[in-house]
Amino acid sequence: MKTLLRNKKRLVFIPIAALLALSPLLSACMKSSAAVDTPTPAAGGGNNVEVTLKTASDSNGLAFIGVGGSIDGVRNPDLTVGAGDNVKVTLIDGDGSEHTISFPDFNATSSSVLKKDDHTSVNFTASKTGAFEYFCTLPGHKQAGMLGHITVGEAGAQPATADDIAHLPDDIPAPIGDRAPQNVRVDMNIVEKEGQLDDGTTYTYWTFNGTVPGPFVRVREGDTVELHLKNPADAKMTHSIDLHAVNGPGGGATVMQVAPGEEKQFTFKALNPGLYVYHCATPSVAHHIAQGMYGMILVEPAGGLPPVDHEYYVMQGDMYTTRPFGTKGHQDPDEHAMMAEQATYIVFNGEVGSLTTKHPLTANVGETVRIFFGDGGPNYTSSFHVIGEIFDKVYAEASVTSPPLTNVQTTTVAPGGATMVEFTVQVPGRYLLVDHALSRIEEGALGFLVVSGDANPDIYDFPPTPAAETPAPGH
Repeated sequence: MKTLLRNKKRLVFIPIAALLALSPLLSACMKSSAAVDTPTPAAGGGNNVEVTLKTASDSNGLAFIGVGGSIDGVRNPDLTVGAGDNVKVTLIDGDGSEHTISFPDFNATSSSVLKKDDHTSVNFTASKTGAFEYFCTLPGHKQAGMLGHITVGEAGAQPATADDIAHLPDDIPAPIGDRAPQNVRVDMNIVEKEGQLDDGTTYTYWTFNGTVPGPFVRVREGDTVELHLKNPADAKMTHSIDLHAVNGPGGGATVMQVAPGEEKQFTFKALNPGLYVYHCATPSVAHHIAQGMYGMILVEPAGGLPPVDHEYYVMQGDMYTTRPFGTKGHQDPDEHAMMAEQATYIVFNGEVGSLTTKHPLTANVGETVRIFFGDGGPNYTSSFHVIGEIFDKVYAEASVTSPPLTNVQTTTVAPGGATMVEFTVQVPGRYLLVDHALSRIEEGALGFLVVSGDANPDIYDFPPTPAAETPAPGH
């Protein structure tokens, strides 16, 4: 028998049931392991490889747990086999719920295990090299954590990926504070580029400055803004910009249609304080937005905003591709799905995992957090919610000079709209940023806020589950 692991840590996704119960959720780390078992030669030229996995459901989500050999006790173990190997995977039901295991790239899916200690198996030949997924096929179980990887061929090989296009949530200009109005120049570049949409999945994005969302622009009420937009000569499309903070035709788009190789500029006075979306407004406008052309501009009121410990920039967008969510390789845009408003991906900051495994938000117990949240669209309304927190203040529809709403659980943000929320974190742990249309978690709409610090049992406590009593002899 041969089972191999790569030394790698992997975060798991969270089961929706756990989300709704607001259970404390902590990331699980993979154990390190090495090849210790000897493969058995097979008559067909490859080796016979046997793997045993057991299902689990716990506070870390759902998972496959390795049984025996070098993967014993490892959560969602990374398996490595040789090209041409004959692989047998046995699945044991360890939690009493229905599960399957599937290796779709090899057309191999097991029957279901239905109750605790049931077992099934699946057999396939590792007929192609590369890195592939295995997962449970029951609805939601893959997203809840039952997802692992198998590499065929060279150990450590990964699917081809492209640049990380996610805008860092903490990449925000410093607060302006109390200053007089002034002239401000803003430069933006159109960048059409291939980026990483998901693990092993790429997409051709159209962007402002190479990220989704585009740069966070910060000015003061009364500033005169001179905006320059440059489109490189090798671009394929004309692009433009419409800023919802502008008082003027098209929000600037009527004079800012920029062909490849051109640069244009215009000026506007920031008359109204608030948090505003900007986006490309070149037909088809929805198509340009769906490929990543949106961002936000904050017009601070005179005197500035109240200070907080952390400010974060998060935008939701819906995307439409020709192949289903999670398909490996390159995804192309699907105009028909967009017009039917049937999104394939709904993401924060441009890609799946942007605010979870890549760039989670962070804070310490006792600190204040402000999130500038926008909905780029083009079609879906967001019900923004942080699981385990209550918004102390919500500046509804990003009206930053109006009295805020207080003690709010979930706030609605329309496509092309924004909000500003503030709260203090009192308890350490990992909090989930979601669109509370919760099936969208399975389409990518998930972020983490990781809070460090001392426990606060006066606010949140969870005594250990009592151990089962052992009956006395004779009973």
